Amino acid sequence: MFRGSLSPLQAVGLLIVPVAAAIVICWSWLGTPIEMPDQPLGPSQKLYCVSYAPFRGQQTPLDKTMRVDPSQIDEDLKQLSRLTDCVRTYSTDLGLDRIAEIAARYNLKVIQGLWLGREATRNRREIETVVGIAKRFPNVLRAIVVGNEVLLRGEMSASDLANTIRTVKAQVQVPVTYADVWEFWLRFREAYDAVDFITIHVLPYWEDFPIPAGQAAEHVDNIRRKIAEAFPNKEILIGEVGWPSAGRMREGALPSPANQAQVLTDVLALARRENFHVNVIEAFDQPWKEQLEGTVGGHWGLLDGKTRDFKFEWGVPVSNHPDWLRQACGGIVLAGLIFGAGLAARRGRGGAGKISVPTWIGLAFMAFGPGMVVGWAIENVPIESLGVGGWLRSLALVALGVAAPLLAAAALTRGVPTPGFAQVLARAGERPADPLMMGLGLVYVLVSLMAIQVALGLVFDPRYRDFPFTPLTAAIIPFVVLTLFGPRSLGERGIAELVSAITLGGCAIYIVLNEGFDNWQGLWLAATLAALSATLARSRDAQGLK
Repeated sequence: MFRGSLSPLQAVGLLIVPVAAAIVICWSWLGTPIEMPDQPLGPSQKLYCVSYAPFRGQQTPLDKTMRVDPSQIDEDLKQLSRLTDCVRTYSTDLGLDRIAEIAARYNLKVIQGLWLGREATRNRREIETVVGIAKRFPNVLRAIVVGNEVLLRGEMSASDLANTIRTVKAQVQVPVTYADVWEFWLRFREAYDAVDFITIHVLPYWEDFPIPAGQAAEHVDNIRRKIAEAFPNKEILIGEVGWPSAGRMREGALPSPANQAQVLTDVLALARRENFHVNVIEAFDQPWKEQLEGTVGGHWGLLDGKTRDFKFEWGVPVSNHPDWLRQACGGIVLAGLIFGAGLAARRGRGGAGKISVPTWIGLAFMAFGPGMVVGWAIENVPIESLGVGGWLRSLALVALGVAAPLLAAAALTRGVPTPGFAQVLARAGERPADPLMMGLGLVYVLVSLMAIQVALGLVFDPRYRDFPFTPLTAAIIPFVVLTLFGPRSLGERGIAELVSAITLGGCAIYIVLNEGFDNWQGLWLAATLAALSATLARSRDAQGLK
């Protein structure tokens, strides 16, 4: 296609500057703050209420032996008193029975939660504790929530729930309600007669048909009106409404800081305009929820779980990538190293001859693609890594995303073909003698294995799994470039490559159909898997560079 050639110095001067500029432009676009609607609250107005759980770091309510230090609760509620007039709780065990007492110090009201489940003994203990709190702090409790989503979990019948609500009402002087996802109020109406008011959960992200952020407030209003028509004689509290700031997309519903700010601003403005109350979920990020709901579960807080700082300011533009300049600089460094690896490998060949234009073009693609996404991949490591296994997996993907373009750049300029799986995994005496070829082949095998593991996870257990599209993009682009611009791989396609190609291709199709065409994260990942599938499926003979 190209018959001319450039000297290395000319090519570097021609390509590295625009590659670096392209990386900066892309990151500048990603990091541009997104304009937010005006302040949704009135002057000096605070949130009506916000869900609060005091767990931090490795603390989890799944560990029944732990107990939260009251000083930790005091610190949180002191900070929250500047943001809200009220906190909603969900249970009384593990030290949470002290919340109402501590809230009184900061003039906070409490919507006191009473946890119900399958364990009758725990249910009785919760009831006794909450009744005691209501008698000690009647002026602190705004209401009591008898059970949270127990019908959704199928842990209690509707008739037993109604009887339990009446049992609590008979012993307290504060309003009593039950809280559940809005559909379950319509399915099980027995609780309606027992409660003083209705508490519904409306989480647009978690709907069976996920709602995009821009339509979330309208959806909340439509659900509220539907429930009001079904239950016309009682007040309706939106007991949970919110949006995650990080995690995987569900169809067109994208977790992000900007979308979180937009949804909450829109919903609060609507509530103020239509004169109804909402409880925002939640105060602080809860990392323990990632064990149950994946990355997205731990990022619903208004305040960051680690820094304990507010994630955004009302009415102020929000950036989804505030550290974009640092990430762009990191990408430029990697791009420079990729160019450097290519030049160094050419010198190692003897330095004779010039690098052809097609080779430089391939090298530029290798530099731009991984250079563009590596900062994003690194940014996601602490967000998407749960436990030792999660960290090892994330770090391995990032390592492959850095190693693949460096090795592939060297192979491209030196004319080294990609060995087949059988060659890489052969006995010691039958493996490639060239360290570069062996390293390239080993990375190719590892990238393929990691891609298959990701793909199969998203086929068989997709609901809470993230889309690691950035590190896989960095790792796969180099092999796509080698296929298009590099020397032909040695030998015919093997059975391992064929099975891998079919697996990845089939998974890519399933992911697109399952996740929907509005899910750009799913589409991006599926495209990278399909590209890797194509490189594995291509039948290649041993040839040198043209």
